[in-house]
Amino acid sequence: MMLQVENLRKSFGTVRAVGGIGFSVKKGEVVGLLGPNGAGKTTTMRLVTGFLRPESGTITVNEIPVLEKSIEARRHIGYLPENAPLYHDMEVTEFLAYAMRLRKIDPKQQPGHLKTAIERCALKEVVGRPIGELSRGFRQRVGLAQALIHQPPLLILDEPTSGLDPHQIQEIRNLIKEIGKERTVILSTHIMQEVEAVCQRVLIMAKGKLVGEGTLAELTKMGKGLSRYFAKIKASPKEIEQNVGKLSELNLAEIQGASNGTWASVVLTSERTEDKCEAIFQWVVKNNWSLGELRREATSLEEIFLELTKQ
Repeated sequence: MMLQVENLRKSFGTVRAVGGIGFSVKKGEVVGLLGPNGAGKTTTMRLVTGFLRPESGTITVNEIPVLEKSIEARRHIGYLPENAPLYHDMEVTEFLAYAMRLRKIDPKQQPGHLKTAIERCALKEVVGRPIGELSRGFRQRVGLAQALIHQPPLLILDEPTSGLDPHQIQEIRNLIKEIGKERTVILSTHIMQEVEAVCQRVLIMAKGKLVGEGTLAELTKMGKGLSRYFAKIKASPKEIEQNVGKLSELNLAEIQGASNGTWASVVLTSERTEDKCEAIFQWVVKNNWSLGELRREATSLEEIFLELTKQ
C-alpha cells in the first residue's frame, strides 16, 4: 500500500477541518479527492505531506510512518500546493537546480534528474526563461517538475488545474495521466470533469468527512435518487398517458410527440434500483406499440456528488 490514513483529525480553533477520516491508496493508482470548497481537501493533503500535524490518527507513506519519520517519509512524496511557491525571478533550470539542492540529491545524479523532469513536463522550450515571464500553464508545469525532481513514488497535487484556461487544463490533465502510468497520484479538485478525465478511483469529502469512496462505476451504484429510463415509442402521448398507470413502480416524467401516433419520446422514473427495462418492454408489447429505443440513463458523477455532499 502506498498510502494508509487512519482516524485523521484536525481542528483550527473551534472549526473541525478533518473529522476522523481514513482511506488507503494502492501503488500505481490515480485517485481523486473530490469535494466542495471548505470540505477539508487541502487540510488533508497538508496532513498527509507532513506540513501540518494532526490531533490524532496515523499516516503511512510507502510503509513509513509520517508522524514518527517525517523527513524520511517526505522523500517519498512529491507535493504541488494549489498556489505553487515559485521564484519568479529565477530561470526554470535555476529553480529546478535549487529544488534539487533542497532535496539533497546527489550532485552526480542531478543532471539526470533535471533532464527527466524537463522532458516529462514538456519544459524544453522555456528552460532558459524567468518563471515570471511564463504563462500560468507553464508555471504549473514548473511546479509539477519540482514535485517530480527527486523521482518520488507518490505525487500529491492540490487543485492542479485551478486558474488555467481550457487548453492549459487539457494539457495538465494529459500530463497527469502520463505521470500516473509511472507513479501513484492523488489530486484534489472540486471539478467533476477532472475526476472523470484523470482518476481511476474517487474519495468524496464534505465537512471534513469522507462521504463516498470507490471507482466511478461503484459510486454511480451508490445513488439513492431516481432511476431514469428513456424510450422511443410509436404511440400518441394521450395513449401513453392513459396506459402508464399499468407500469408498476414507474412514473411518467416527460413525454414529447405528435397527437397522430407517430414516435413519442418518453422519460420514465423509478425509485427502485433494479433495472426496469424488461418491464417497460413488456408494457410496450402488451399495448401493441412499436419500440424504437429503450435505455436506462446512467446516474452522473455530478448527481452522486450533489447527493452525497448535500447539506
